[in-house]
Amino acid sequence: MNALYKAAKTVLFRFTPEQAHHIILSNLDWITQFGLQKLVTRRFPEDPIEVMGLRFPNCVGLAAGMDKDGEHVTAFGALGFGSVEIGTVTPKGQPGNPKPRCFRLVKDDAIINRMGFNNVGAIQVAKNLQSARAFRNRGGILGVNIGKNKVTPNEDALSDYIKCMDRLYMSGDYIAINISSPNTPNLRDLQADAELDHLLGGIAEHRRKLTDQNEGKIVPIAVKLAPDLSDDGIRSALDIIVKHGMDGVICTNTTITREPVAHNPLSKETGGLSGKPLMERSTEVCRLASEHLQGRLPIIASGGVMEAKDAVEKMKAGASIVQLYTGFIFKGPELIADCSEAIAQWRSLNKA
Repeated sequence: MNALYKAAKTVLFRFTPEQAHHIILSNLDWITQFGLQKLVTRRFPEDPIEVMGLRFPNCVGLAAGMDKDGEHVTAFGALGFGSVEIGTVTPKGQPGNPKPRCFRLVKDDAIINRMGFNNVGAIQVAKNLQSARAFRNRGGILGVNIGKNKVTPNEDALSDYIKCMDRLYMSGDYIAINISSPNTPNLRDLQADAELDHLLGGIAEHRRKLTDQNEGKIVPIAVKLAPDLSDDGIRSALDIIVKHGMDGVICTNTTITREPVAHNPLSKETGGLSGKPLMERSTEVCRLASEHLQGRLPIIASGGVMEAKDAVEKMKAGASIVQLYTGFIFKGPELIADCSEAIAQWRSLNKA
């Protein structure tokens, strides 16, 4: 780990996770504007890959949850991320769940969060994303992760996703459908066969309308799944995702299991567990998805990447690109370069 980031982390970890998050985001833009990110990371060659019909400049992206309101996309791009996924965004702004709602399990390299889709809402996010043009003009890929409001019952969930699509369809390069967060009541029920079939059928139909309204512009859509589905449940969800012409799958969201961290007093906190304890199951889901899909859809792997070898393991399991979140918090921006270089080397050897 970069010595400077290690020192900064020591200070930041004295604050609550949300306080530290606010400190980082409120300073990130000017830090990158002055080029000071060079003190905690390094430049690395492009390693482009085509995924969902889009050219990603490298195989390492930022997962949703870090930049919920899409205010710092260009700054995260300056750290080296080839793609940035913002959100989760809901039609109306909402405060999320009561605090405290985020907990560091430092000895386990893990985080438990129950944030609850706190965001400013789709209309304001669309305005915020105008600042992402510099990132996109440099070739960076912007993903927009969308979900439903907490107060919206599941039977009306489709209307919330449609509202988000209406306001954000042309704001990014792809859309991610979040039906797998454990922190919005009953949201994960949307992964069941009948509910998922109805939801994705409606989303696919609405995309066709938006495509016609935007001069034939087809924005790719990926669906983010939970690691806690059974293997058969994952296969069934994948079949429905393919059936409705979705363009990718994200494996995976956080987990509600606590077995790997049962020894930790914080394991009793509700919410989604991310970080190192998620790596094994998330990678299993990636491998299962790859074997089942047989190349019909690309896989974005998210969950538990804490070092370069983890990123390569995701690629071996069938991923096209990987995303960082908890690893980025614990290890710092240098992890982006480490992972990108390791993946580039692995891809080069596998092309030979």
